[in-house]
Amino acid sequence: MNSTRKLIAAIPELTALQRQRIAETAARHGIQCEFYDLEEEAALHVSDAEILFAFAPDLARLAPKLKWYCTPSAGADRFCREGVFPNEDVILTNCSGAYGITISEHIVMVILEVLRRQKEYAAVTAKRQWIRNLPLRSICGSRITIAGTGDIGCTAARTLRAFQPTRIDGINHTGRNPQQLFDHAWPISHLDEVLKETDILILALPGTDETAHLIRKDQLALLTDRALLVNVGRGSCVDEAALAEEVRSGRLYAALDVFETEPLPADSPLYDCPNALLTPHIAGDMSLPQTVELVTGIFTDNLERYCTGQPLHHVVDRRRGY
Repeated sequence: MNSTRKLIAAIPELTALQRQRIAETAARHGIQCEFYDLEEEAALHVSDAEILFAFAPDLARLAPKLKWYCTPSAGADRFCREGVFPNEDVILTNCSGAYGITISEHIVMVILEVLRRQKEYAAVTAKRQWIRNLPLRSICGSRITIAGTGDIGCTAARTLRAFQPTRIDGINHTGRNPQQLFDHAWPISHLDEVLKETDILILALPGTDETAHLIRKDQLALLTDRALLVNVGRGSCVDEAALAEEVRSGRLYAALDVFETEPLPADSPLYDCPNALLTPHIAGDMSLPQTVELVTGIFTDNLERYCTGQPLHHVVDRRRGY
């Protein structure tokens, strides 16, 4: 009878050295590692896996012996639907904490692109024209609100502080101010009040029932004229049709990396909004080597903890969605 304990990782971004670190950690505790670049290939070998390290929820359904699933993502909403896991005892962890660098850099990039009219100036130079009188705005002196004060929101606050905004406010469930990074932190019940004095709204929220369409037509109407909404959390947090209407009218600007439906349908009105800057869900991608290294460190630390019977870090509460 084969009693080999097995770990399967289906993450093509892992380097040879990172795979070696994972394999060596597992081997010390009698666990065999198998690495696959394609999830379809991994699916053929997961039936006896005890541990899965992968992006795809579908793999969990094929692993009746599964005890622990680690997703490299920070967001775990796809794993929190009914029927994803073979049994309710499976531990789910994420890699929250690995994406602050890449997403905060993306946030800075899109804010500056919008405020400094890069999209329009790129169109000007593409036509070989020399127009240089478009009015610009600055992060300096702006009032910033960050909804979601986890690792991504906190890292964004640290990064944006260097640009000398008038203030940076945080929005979360309790109103706590992590590491005192925010000038003021508000509970989500105060969102409407805060939006009235917000020039740049950054959404770094998980996709849950509570955050679904948190930003609707009424909330968008509260934002100051020419305010910029940046969404790097989940597309479900915003009423996309209402946002498209506000952006198309010219009153608001939007920099969106996530959408209610992905891929964003070709007939989405957002594509034609001149005040919208769109990216295809790449802010938190694993294309940065630093991100992959952080993900590897989080997983190998938890693997050691799992094998020695210690509580795991980054455990996801599937009922809450994060």
